Amino acid sequence: MRVTSSMTYTAHALALVGALCSAIATIMIRQGLGQSNTYAGFWINLAVGTVCVWGPTLLIVPVSAFDAKALPFFIGSGLLGTVAGRFFRFLGIEKVGAPVAASISNLNPFISTGLAILLLGERVTLPILAGTLVIVLGTILLALSGRHVGFRPRHLVYPFLTAFCFGAVAIIRKLGLSYAHPIFGFAINVTTALIIFTAYLVASGNLHTLVCKGKSFWYFVGAGVAENVGVFCVLVALGLGQVSVVTPLNGTAPLFVLILTFVCLRGVEKLTGRIVAGTVLIVLGVFLLTAR
Repeated sequence: MRVTSSMTYTAHALALVGALCSAIATIMIRQGLGQSNTYAGFWINLAVGTVCVWGPTLLIVPVSAFDAKALPFFIGSGLLGTVAGRFFRFLGIEKVGAPVAASISNLNPFISTGLAILLLGERVTLPILAGTLVIVLGTILLALSGRHVGFRPRHLVYPFLTAFCFGAVAIIRKLGLSYAHPIFGFAINVTTALIIFTAYLVASGNLHTLVCKGKSFWYFVGAGVAENVGVFCVLVALGLGQVSVVTPLNGTAPLFVLILTFVCLRGVEKLTGRIVAGTVLIVLGVFLLTAR
């Protein structure tokens, strides 16, 4: 019993550490974009992720866990989640700011739940309806904050696309996990993304956009490390604890973003009551959806 309790507390702690790492990555991306561009930041993020994840993969995952049947699922999730999802995340942070982007991007469990109801026939429950209503209210507040903070409401499409990509890819990854270890899957995801995005830059003649000078380079490197450490923590937490607990705890990342924005981004980001209230409502809505 003590071992089980200890593992549970460890899972909770790792889920919160994952949320904090995600928030730190968001703040660092915002800092890096101050003197650089989305393409450079995104490519550095993918390169750091590829380097970071293959070490643990080769050390932890046994050779028997490398199943070729998993490749199509993880390559597909790499294209949808890691290439499209992360790229829209960078655009969202640039266009609407770190707190708003983090909050709306955090709606991916809402997307996953909706797709599961539509495609997998899962039933609608009271917590789902309550969570949906709270999320809608929070989103409205964030949209209304645009004119006070300085972004156009139409730019909210970028974090919404991030949430959609991350939410939809969860179903693809779930299918792939029946054939391979999650860390191996994540390694395939980020490696696929790096190759595809590099090929796109070469084909489009945009390699020059990767020039990154000064502090921006180190902000992007730090964001890449923080983001991938966070993902690793969540994967371990899911192995030790219940999904219904780990997911809501990891969903507190926007709250950490609010705190770090107030501490680290004074003069760069403007926090309003609507942003704070909208963020809290969205986190609460995600909690209602995932902790049922």
